Amino acid sequence: MSQSKKGLSNWLLVVAVLALAVAPLIFVRDGEFAGSDDKAKKAISEIQPGYQPWFKSLFEPASGEIASLLFASQAALGAGVVGYAIGLYKGRSQQQKSEE
Repeated sequence: MSQSKKGLSNWLLVVAVLALAVAPLIFVRDGEFAGSDDKAKKAISEIQPGYQPWFKSLFEPASGEIASLLFASQAALGAGVVGYAIGLYKGRSQQQKSEE
């Protein structure tokens, strides 16, 4: 595959990912984008109103914005580790091929 076609396909993939991320925000009006923790608490309280949790969180963020920041930071760190591992193994593979 030529370099220009590879570059074009990469940009098409970026556009597709962005479209998939933005489409629900555009087409789902008045949607409730709550976290799974909140939905689980609501479902448990409906099923068994007297339920008491087994333990409490060690750290409770001061606000929802801080919780979102921590979640996004965790996701970015995880993506960085996975990207580094993929790049490392790809580089090792290419180095082995060039040595042969």
